[in-house]
Amino acid sequence: MMRVAPAALVLLVLFTSGCVSTGGRDWGADATAKPGFARIKEAAVDAVRDPHVWVPLAGAALFQIDGWDRKVSNWARDNTPVFGSQQAAEDWSNHLRTASSVAYFSTVLLTPGPDDAGTWIRDKAKGLTVGLGAIATTGLATTALKKAVGRTRPNGEGNESFPSGHTSHSAVLTGLARDNLEYADLSPFTRTTLDAGFDLLTAGTAWARVEAGAHFPSDTLFSFALGSFVSRVFDRTFLEAGAAPRVSLNVEPLPHGFELRWQMLY
Repeated sequence: MMRVAPAALVLLVLFTSGCVSTGGRDWGADATAKPGFARIKEAAVDAVRDPHVWVPLAGAALFQIDGWDRKVSNWARDNTPVFGSQQAAEDWSNHLRTASSVAYFSTVLLTPGPDDAGTWIRDKAKGLTVGLGAIATTGLATTALKKAVGRTRPNGEGNESFPSGHTSHSAVLTGLARDNLEYADLSPFTRTTLDAGFDLLTAGTAWARVEAGAHFPSDTLFSFALGSFVSRVFDRTFLEAGAAPRVSLNVEPLPHGFELRWQMLY
């Protein structure tokens, strides 16, 4: 039985209730297979600046201080404060990863599209191809790193602890879903709620893997960053969501203080 169905339903209701108009942008219509090197470079820089990338990376680095990676891992496995047992944590990591898939494919179906059925199918297929490419790339990168690093799992069962496949898979799915929301005209409350819901799906998946004894915290944090990075690069490179209005807040240092710069990018 899929325990995540109620949560997925809530996300769907929020999304559909907040999607009022298309703003003239059909999801997938501008997808391209030839973005050019300049666009790839721009997308990579944009991805590195994304808090969903650099924040978990910084967290993974902090866990290397004074052995906190192993200490937290041991505590989580012994106490299982969220999921109650290692087996329950294992089960929930699967449920939450599945919910991440539901979230992504729901946004694929519910993002704005043309009225013509043939064009709608064509645009959705183009956009979905980009998403599947990001998912496949994340999987390949995760597998390659597991083989290259060979870190032993906290529970001693195998040497594929770094990185976490469950977490990177969830992260790329929720990252793609989050970017897809840029095509929908949502209320601030709906957008914030959905973004938080996506983050919780991946964070929950990550912590479940720690409580299950399958990964150290730094493994899952790195994986969160990996999936988020790939999703943003693919979205900005091939789906051309970079043309969507985006808000950025930058801090510029000054000789006697700093300046906050609020920008709306088109």
